[in-house]
Amino acid sequence: MLGRNTKILAGLIGTAMVFTFVIGLAHSISTGFAGFWGGLPFWCIAIFVLSLALYDFYEECLSNKAQNSDNG
Repeated sequence: MLGRNTKILAGLIGTAMVFTFVIGLAHSISTGFAGFWGGLPFWCIAIFVLSLALYDFYEECLSNKAQNSDNG
């Protein structure tokens, strides 16, 4: 199993990569042909997805429940 510090570092890098990709995609949609109002629904979906990614990072890497379940 991964150590706590390794799990936090890997989770942080992965979450940052997801954030970079999703925000870049939403930005390119909003500044391109769709315009702001055409890209607004995608921004709403992107914010929801990013909040889920943050929650998963917290549950997997920072929560005490995750630390206790690894032991047994």
